[in-house]
Amino acid sequence: MLHALLKRLIRVGDLQIRLPGGRIQTYGDGTGPKLVVRLSARGARRIAADPTVGLGEAYMNGDLDIEAGDIWELLNLAGRNKAAPGRRSLADRLLNTARRRIEQWNDRTTARRNVHHHYDLSYDLYRRFLDRDMQYSCAYWPRPDMTLEEAQAAKKTHIAAKLRLEPGLKVLDIGCGWGGLALELGARYGVEVLGVTLSEEQLAVAQRRAREQGLEDRVRFSLTDFRDVRGPFDRIVSVGMFEHVGAPHFLEFFRDVQRLLTDDGVAVVHSIGRRTPPGITNGWIRKYIFPGGYIPAISETLSAVEETGMWATDIEILRLHYAETLRRWRLRFWSEREEIKRLYDERFCRMWEFYLACSEYGFVYGDNMNFQLQLAKRVDALPMSRDYMVDEERAGPAASRAQIQAAE
Repeated sequence: MLHALLKRLIRVGDLQIRLPGGRIQTYGDGTGPKLVVRLSARGARRIAADPTVGLGEAYMNGDLDIEAGDIWELLNLAGRNKAAPGRRSLADRLLNTARRRIEQWNDRTTARRNVHHHYDLSYDLYRRFLDRDMQYSCAYWPRPDMTLEEAQAAKKTHIAAKLRLEPGLKVLDIGCGWGGLALELGARYGVEVLGVTLSEEQLAVAQRRAREQGLEDRVRFSLTDFRDVRGPFDRIVSVGMFEHVGAPHFLEFFRDVQRLLTDDGVAVVHSIGRRTPPGITNGWIRKYIFPGGYIPAISETLSAVEETGMWATDIEILRLHYAETLRRWRLRFWSEREEIKRLYDERFCRMWEFYLACSEYGFVYGDNMNFQLQLAKRVDALPMSRDYMVDEERAGPAASRAQIQAAE
C-alpha cells in the first residue's frame, strides 16, 4: 500500500527508502539532493494506515530514520510533489463542522489543561530557539536580511502602530506569553498593561521580567481566563492566542473583546489563519502539540465579528512571514539539540523537530498564513486612512520616548 502511494505521489526528486530485510525502493526522477530513509515494518504500516498522523509518529518513535538529508528535506520533497487540492464534498464539510465542535470545546478547565500541555514546558527549552525577547509567534520581515531579533522587534512595532497608543491608556494583552509585548508597550509607549495567561510557567517569567525592568507599577500579569477579565480597556491586543480559542468559542471571544473595550477603543488580533474554508486541525498536531487548537478561516472569524456589531477597521494578510520565522526556529532548535535532549529525551527532540518542520511546510506549501485584524466599536475611532500606521512605525522608539516625556 505504501509503495503504491509513494509511486503515485513522488514524481520529482530522489527518494530512496530502505525497508526491513535490506530491500530498497527508489522514487522520483532522480533530480535534486538524494534523500535516504530507513523505514521499519511498524513505521510502514503506521504511515500506510494514516499518513496524516502516522508519518509524525514513525519519525518521533524512530521507526523512520533519515540517513541522508533531514526531516525538513523530506517534507520539502513532499511539498514539491503536492497535487492541487480537490473540492471537498458536502458530507466532508458537514463532518468537519461536527468534529470542530467536539475537538475544540475549550471551556475554562479544558483551555487551562491545553495550555499546560504546551506552554508549561521548560522555559529553558523555549529560550534555546526563540529570540531574546521570547516572542513565540510570527515575526515581521519587511527586509529579508533581518535577524530573528530584528524581525520580532519589527512585529511589535507593527502591531503597536495599529493600536495607536498614547501615554496613560489602559491596555489588555490576551495571551501575553512571557510578557515581551506587554513590557515593550509599557516601557516604550507609557501605557498601563494587564497581561493575562493560563500558563503558570509563562506567568512566573513575565512577572520576574517586570520586576527586573522596574515596570511593576505599569505592567501587571495575571493567571486569568480572558472570559473572566473585567474592563474597560482603551486598547486590547492578542497575539498568537486566537488559535487556541476553538471555533465553538469565536463569538464568545469577540463578544468579550467588545465588552472589554471602551466606546472609542481599538483592538488588534494577530493569528495564524487559513486561506481555505473552515476545516479541522491536523491529527498529529492536535494529538501531540496543540490539543484544542485550530487555525481559523477568515470567513468564520469575520462572521463572529459581525455578530458583535464591531467594525473590522483593517485586515492585513502576512503570507510567508511565519515560514521564515519557523525556519529560523528550526535551525536554532537543531543547533541546540543536544542541550534540549538533556532537558527531555530523544523522542521529544524528534517530536519537536517534526512539529517545527511540518509547521513550516504548512506556510510554504499549505494553506496557512497570518492575519492581523484591527477592530473598533465606533466608526470614527480611527483616522480614515492608514497613514497613521506607517507614520508611527517609521517614527520608531525615539518618538515614543519623547511622547512619554512630554506626558510626564
